[in-house]
Amino acid sequence: VQLQASGGGLVQAGGSLRLSCEVSGRTFSSTAMGWFRQAPGKEREFVAAINASGRSTGYADSVNGRFTISRDNAKSTVYLQMNSLKPEDTAVYYCAARESYSETYYYTDGRRYAYWGQGTLVTVSS
Repeated sequence: VQLQASGGGLVQAGGSLRLSCEVSGRTFSSTAMGWFRQAPGKEREFVAAINASGRSTGYADSVNGRFTISRDNAKSTVYLQMNSLKPEDTAVYYCAARESYSETYYYTDGRRYAYWGQGTLVTVSS
């Protein structure tokens, strides 16, 4: 299983970015997905998650209302739309995947994911 994340970059505060993560090597429609991030000197933290069907999503309090996770099962890709970016959103963003057949359940604990992408750097300048 391979996860290829892309879309990171440098943006000014208040701007937007969209991250993408393409999954190969397993059936995407039975794969729950998540986004996590790690800022310099800090531990990895949960950002957003979506269940296998796309019916259910969850967000960290720090990004709720600004970020939106979505998926296109036909393209085996999950997205993270990030709006109203703040300097504190600066981090390496990682997508993660795990097998799941739940119509509603998503995972916020990184230890529950089996596969991880390589990370994409998001830098928000003030």
